[in-house]
Amino acid sequence: MRIISYNVNGIRSAITKGFIDWLKTDPADIICLQETKAHKDNVDYAAIEALGYSTYWFSAEKKGYSGVAVFTRIHPDNTYFGNGIMQSDAEGRVIRLDFGDISVVNAYFPSGTSGDLRQTYKYQWLDEFYAYLQVLRETRPNLVVCGDYNIAHKEIDIHDPKGNKNSSGFLPEERAWMDKFLQHGFIDTLRVFRPEPHQYSWWSMRFPTVRLQNKGWRIDYITVTEPLRERLADACIYPDVKHSDHCPIYLEIK
Repeated sequence: MRIISYNVNGIRSAITKGFIDWLKTDPADIICLQETKAHKDNVDYAAIEALGYSTYWFSAEKKGYSGVAVFTRIHPDNTYFGNGIMQSDAEGRVIRLDFGDISVVNAYFPSGTSGDLRQTYKYQWLDEFYAYLQVLRETRPNLVVCGDYNIAHKEIDIHDPKGNKNSSGFLPEERAWMDKFLQHGFIDTLRVFRPEPHQYSWWSMRFPTVRLQNKGWRIDYITVTEPLRERLADACIYPDVKHSDHCPIYLEIK
C-alpha cells in the first residue's frame, strides 16, 4: 500500500500546474489531499477518475476554503466524512477510509497564523482530534494519520528554529502536543527511514527564493499507530514536486 499526503493549496490551482500529469506517473495507490479549496462538482474530477482513482471529497461549507479529499485505486470498505465535531466538520478537516484492517485518516489541522482567535481554535481542535483518535483506536487499532499538521515538531524540522520560536506552528504548546501524540502510540514514519536534517515539506510563498534555498518547515506528516511498525517499508518527501507551497510526502506499508 503506497500512500501520499499532499497539501495542494487549492486543487484547481494545482491542476493548472501539472497535477494531473503527475498523477499519470502512478505516484501512489492512495493520495490524501488537504486544502482542496473546492467542491467536487467544481473540479475536473473525471480526468482524475479516468486514471483509475475513485475520489472522495469532504469540503468546507465556506467556498474556496480548507477541505480534504482522497483519491484511491484501492476500493475502501467504508468511508466516513468528518469526525462528528461541528466546527471541524463545517471546515471540512477530516475524512477516514477503511481498507481491510487499516484505517486511513486524512486531516487538515487548523493554522493559527491569522491571529489569536484561530490559534485558540487550533489548540481546541488538537485536543478534540486527539480524543477522536483515542476512541477510534479502540475498534480500529491500525491507523494511518496523514495530513498537514501545521506544526514543526522539533528544531530539526524547521530551518530557523531560533527565529521562529514565537511563530504559530512552532510554539511550545503545539510542539508539546506533538510530544504527547508521539509518546502515546503514534510513529513519525519519515524519521524511521530519514533521520537526517533539511527534510522539509512547506516553504513560504512570501519569499520566492526560500524553496530554492530549502529554507522550509516540515509540517506535513504520515504517522501510524504502533501495531503497524513492523509493516513499514519506506517513507520519504518529494520536494521536487511543485504544484503547491507544500510538497507530497510518501509512505509504503507492507
